[in-house]
Amino acid sequence: LLFSATMPKEIRRLADDILESPKVVELAHSRPAETIEHSLIACPQGQRLDLLQHILAKDDFRSAIVFLRTKHRARRVAKQLDARGLRAVALQGNMSQNQRVRAMEGFRRGEYDVLVATDIAARGIDVANVSHVVNFDVPNTPEAYTHRIGRTGRSESEGKAYTFASREDDDLVRAIEKHLGAKIPRRRLDGFDTGDVNALPKPKPETKSTRRGRPAPKKKPAASGGGKRRPAKKSASAAKPRTESPKAKAAPKAPAPSFGAGL
Repeated sequence: LLFSATMPKEIRRLADDILESPKVVELAHSRPAETIEHSLIACPQGQRLDLLQHILAKDDFRSAIVFLRTKHRARRVAKQLDARGLRAVALQGNMSQNQRVRAMEGFRRGEYDVLVATDIAARGIDVANVSHVVNFDVPNTPEAYTHRIGRTGRSESEGKAYTFASREDDDLVRAIEKHLGAKIPRRRLDGFDTGDVNALPKPKPETKSTRRGRPAPKKKPAASGGGKRRPAKKSASAAKPRTESPKAKAAPKAPAPSFGAGL
């Protein structure tokens, strides 16, 4: 028997090498469990901490895992939540094995209400009563999305998963939805204005014409060599003969010596 949380190409090649005509059984290949209510919330980076605190203050909150992309951001968000009165602990790659064990055991025992983690915690964690998963950052891969939100809604219990996204996350969101084969429901939380949740357009590159608010002028086609040119109009000053002043009749100055002459 061979078990794997995911079946990427590398693991599948390994299975083909060491197994002979195996029977393949796949569970929840790409879609989240039916017990998980997952949704997408449009939110800029500057408002995400306030929105997270708003979600964790709801009556249905028991415990949560908050996912971020980097170790530095995981440490910082854990400290910020702790400063706001929430019992939070970080779980990230720079921690020693003993520190990770203490953080996980404290989260399991209820000493901490929020586990702020990188993707190191997305796989293999089975903690009961995790009511919420929050993707503070959109995951880099569609597979990571499924495994992240799968930390809630376990053992037939219901769970909620929220993903914060902004315009620059549009490509990642599209890739996740393509993997799932369905659109992630957009949601607006009552009492918290997060903007337009039904569209996450990717900003177009700014040009000079868009900055000025008007289209760039079209270039005129160059005149062909065979066409006749109109004679240039003489200005009023060119029509009259120009009289030179006495200063203009002074002898011209000698040309400046050329550097390097005669070398």
